[in-house]
Amino acid sequence: MPSTESSGDNTARSTPSAPESTSASIPRFSRAERMIHRTTAILMTMCILTAAILYNGSLSVPIGHRRLVELIHVYCGFALPIPMFLGILSFAYRADLRRLGRFTPADRRWLRTRTRRDGTITVGKFNAGQKLNASLACGSILVLLGTGVLMYFVGLAPLPWRSGATFVHDWFALALGLLLVGHVIFALKDPEARRGMRTGSVSRSWARTEHAAWLHDLESAAATESAAEVPEK
Repeated sequence: MPSTESSGDNTARSTPSAPESTSASIPRFSRAERMIHRTTAILMTMCILTAAILYNGSLSVPIGHRRLVELIHVYCGFALPIPMFLGILSFAYRADLRRLGRFTPADRRWLRTRTRRDGTITVGKFNAGQKLNASLACGSILVLLGTGVLMYFVGLAPLPWRSGATFVHDWFALALGLLLVGHVIFALKDPEARRGMRTGSVSRSWARTEHAAWLHDLESAAATESAAEVPEK
C-alpha cells in the first residue's frame, strides 16, 4: 500500500501554484518549540565545554576553578531534559514528537539511497536523518543523565557500578558531541532550515522541495478549513 507521504507529494507536485504563493512563508515551528531547541542547545553546549575543561589538563590548568566548572557541568546536565519535559505542555511540540518517532517505509528508502535529496522520495515534516538524530540525541541524554546520577551521588551504588557508569558516560558524551557536530554542519548547509528554527517560518518553495508531503498536509488542512468556513446557500 502506498504511503500517505507519497500520495501527498504527488498531489503537491501536480497542483500548480501561483508565483506569489511559491515565495510566501509558512509556519514550521511554534515559539515554544524554538525556545526548547535554544535552551537545550545552550545547556548541551555548556555540558560539552565544561566536560572538555574537566577532562583536558591543558585546558583545566590555565582556566582553574575546577570545582566551579564541575558544578556548572553537573547542574547543566541535570537540567538538560527539563526543557523537553516541559515541552509536553505544547500541542505543537507533542505533534512533532509523534512525527519524529514515526519511521515509515519512505524513511527507510531515504536512508538507503544516495539520491535522497532529488525529490524522488517524499518527505514529511522531518526527514529520516532528522528523526534518527532526534532519537539518538534523546537516548544519549537519558543515558548520560542516569550515569551522571550514579557518578555524582556516590552513595547510590557500589564502586564497580560507578566505575562502569563513568566508562559509559564518557563514551556516550563523546558520541553525543560528534552527533551535535554533525547536526551543526548539516544546519550550516541549509540556511532556510536555520531560518525555520530562528523565526518559525520557511518559504513555500523550500517546503515543496525538501518536505513536499508536509506541505501537502498543510495545504489540505487549509483547504478543508476554508471549505468549512464557506456558508451554505
